[in-house]
Amino acid sequence: MNIKKNIAIFGLAVATSSMLFSSCNTIKSMNNTQKGAAVGAVGGAGLGALIGKKAGNTAVGAIVGGALGGVAGGLIGKKMDKQAAEIERTVDGAEVVKAGEGIIVKFDSGILFGFDQTALQPEAKTNITNLVKSLNENPDTDILVIGHTDNKGTDQYNQGLSERRAEAVKNYAVSQGLASGRVKTEGKSFHEPIADNDTEDGRAKNRRVEIVIVANDKMKAEAKQEASM
Repeated sequence: MNIKKNIAIFGLAVATSSMLFSSCNTIKSMNNTQKGAAVGAVGGAGLGALIGKKAGNTAVGAIVGGALGGVAGGLIGKKMDKQAAEIERTVDGAEVVKAGEGIIVKFDSGILFGFDQTALQPEAKTNITNLVKSLNENPDTDILVIGHTDNKGTDQYNQGLSERRAEAVKNYAVSQGLASGRVKTEGKSFHEPIADNDTEDGRAKNRRVEIVIVANDKMKAEAKQEASM
């Protein structure tokens, strides 16, 4: 990489760090291209500030752990911007969180499942089918499905429920044509709340499934090659 490009990356990192600490409005207006370039400079805390209290630590960590940052990260972020916009258009009931070099697609559990159930509701199946179409049109990504619950009941019970719900989403997605090797699952019980578990509204927000989309090795290698030109 030449010296001009190194200077450009450094300047972007400094500018982005300054924005993170000086202007929440500026942060919200950044697209994934800018956020992707920022991740390498500001790390997990910076990405947490970028997406706000919209996702759990496991989702944020999955994106930070594989982030490239710099010019390559910006290139990946641009691709993620395009896919995020597509998911917003085609998947009803999903909240799409643009998160640097990745995307978090979030469903309230009430949209996916009946009370205390792990069988997907008919509308949920339609949403997941539409999401799979987008994932298959963008094959150079890996997917992590994370189940979350509120704090009603024991940790042991909620851990099992969160795992079974994540597996139910994965299994149906695979049945609709998503390659199983691209998908992993985790259950987090009630340990990663995004709202107050002392209120019904907060508990409803905490009962959710997060689907994290990140670049795979092929996309990263291509981004690095393009960035070095």
